[in-house]
Amino acid sequence: MGAVVSDGRTRFKVRSPRADALFLCLFDAQGREERVAMERDGAEHWLVEVAEDLTGRAYGYRARGEWNPAEGLWFDEAKLLVDPHATQLDRRFTADRALTERGVDTAHLVPRAIVMRAYERVPKKAPLFRRGGLVYELNVRAFTMRHPEVPDEVRGTVAALGHPAVVAHLKKIGVTAVELMPVIAWMNEPHLGPLGLVNAWGYNPVAFMALDPGLCPGGVRELARTVETLHGAGIGVLLDLVFNHTGEGDAGGNIVCLRGLDDSAYARAPDGALVNDSGCGNTVDFGQDWIRELALDTMRHFVARCGIDGFRFDLAPIMARSPGFDPDAPIFAAMAEDEWLHDRVFIAEPWDIGPGGYQLGNFPSTWLEWNDRFRDDVRRYWNSPLNDGGGNHSALAHRLAGSDDLFGRDYRSVNFVAAHDGFTLADSVMYNDRHNEANGEGNRDGHGANYSNNHGAEGPTDDPAIIEARGATIRAILGTLFASTGTIMLTAGDEFGRTQRGNNNAYCQDNEIGWVDWAARDTDIEDHVAELSRKRRDRFARFPKGGTWLRLDGEPMDEGAWSYHGTPGFAYRPPDGAMHPGFTVDRDRRRVVIGQLPD
Repeated sequence: MGAVVSDGRTRFKVRSPRADALFLCLFDAQGREERVAMERDGAEHWLVEVAEDLTGRAYGYRARGEWNPAEGLWFDEAKLLVDPHATQLDRRFTADRALTERGVDTAHLVPRAIVMRAYERVPKKAPLFRRGGLVYELNVRAFTMRHPEVPDEVRGTVAALGHPAVVAHLKKIGVTAVELMPVIAWMNEPHLGPLGLVNAWGYNPVAFMALDPGLCPGGVRELARTVETLHGAGIGVLLDLVFNHTGEGDAGGNIVCLRGLDDSAYARAPDGALVNDSGCGNTVDFGQDWIRELALDTMRHFVARCGIDGFRFDLAPIMARSPGFDPDAPIFAAMAEDEWLHDRVFIAEPWDIGPGGYQLGNFPSTWLEWNDRFRDDVRRYWNSPLNDGGGNHSALAHRLAGSDDLFGRDYRSVNFVAAHDGFTLADSVMYNDRHNEANGEGNRDGHGANYSNNHGAEGPTDDPAIIEARGATIRAILGTLFASTGTIMLTAGDEFGRTQRGNNNAYCQDNEIGWVDWAARDTDIEDHVAELSRKRRDRFARFPKGGTWLRLDGEPMDEGAWSYHGTPGFAYRPPDGAMHPGFTVDRDRRRVVIGQLPD
């Protein structure tokens, strides 16, 4: 599929089963367009072969056919379409009304794919990352835009992640894999432009294989070089992929790729309306073989050509919907059996907004899952007043034991206390309420329930007592995270007190609100994280059998002791010979200590 150069010739193949005609559009250096008619290749595909090596040429497609959106037919020859198998684009996507209007030519707006020679395959190796490690979630641009040691010319790009200063920081805090928020080319949501805002997170992709030219101007090879550098430091690389929807939006949205080639890519209700289990206007239909193959091709592309260790899947239940969630969905079996994918790390965000969309604990046993129950229970425990019922220890004990109540003894939980979506860790102890005014939606967007505690002052303060209380709570929350069984995740900057000024939905803040402020690092907390990581190592992947839960006075926990009124804390003593060092949770003193147990 896509553009393939071989023996001095270039072949183009694209899928569009219901089009009447397909045209390859070649662009020269001056932007002049040449259209070449394509021939049908079977019932679904179109093919043309050009007797030249067109490496480096820009191209796209145009489709001719019926216009009947109610029936999923959006054929409009005026629309330039991106190849779904494109791996490099000449520019970023631009949101524009013309992309939605029938008969308006869009060649001046839509990115052109670039014909690439065959990429070198990287040697296939087992993933560096294993369960029980530390995943470090980061936004590529935000992470390095204010890093003082990264050169200006590479700040905000994938290449910056390979800078020695960045690698040294990752090593210091014990990161075993970085998880890159979307680096695939995406489109801004239409409402952001009039507000003077842009999508800063990238969760609105168009062509799944094409890296964003702004984040990764060197394309596949830049990503591959960065992966190689991080691998050399013992750090794996995971990509956050968005297969649940595309930036073409709802029925009034854009015609830039799949919609203009085959709108059956998007799931429809019995009445013909677009299903919106993603909350973004459309839902990619994984009930179709060709959609599953496109997703598999995308993952193979990044593993074989870049050495990627695994993937985190945004709104992952959609991958197993057709229309209801099925834990035995075909895509899971295909991934498990694939030559390039079977040994990769797969992490599900196990919820979407469709019916029965919350599927925590229901993905295959080989997958890891984001565990929002861990986040919420840990925040409730440490941020709620001591006398309001938040001191019940049993929920926290389950989270520390790998959420055995949710996953049994599979230990598939990815434990986190903050993620890109929501308050930062520091903001969770500085603000009671979200402050998303800069998003232009009247502070109505973002989470309403943050389980936070401002400790007596909303936002920054000079009060020493409040500062001390906030610092103690942050350390207790971090201690809980690092003492927990399973895989743990930190979001970039939470290890040194990053703030977004109370914004808990900074998806459109490509500015000082969303960028990591390296100059304001709290190095005491950073050093604390490094020490926690050193203590944790790989000893928390599984919870040992046969240990003992203790009160802080050393006596065994009984039924009454599991509430705060029974005891101010608890401890876990592992069985003799276990690698696990045990831990103590002292809610009164707001601390969690790994390896220290009651007498």
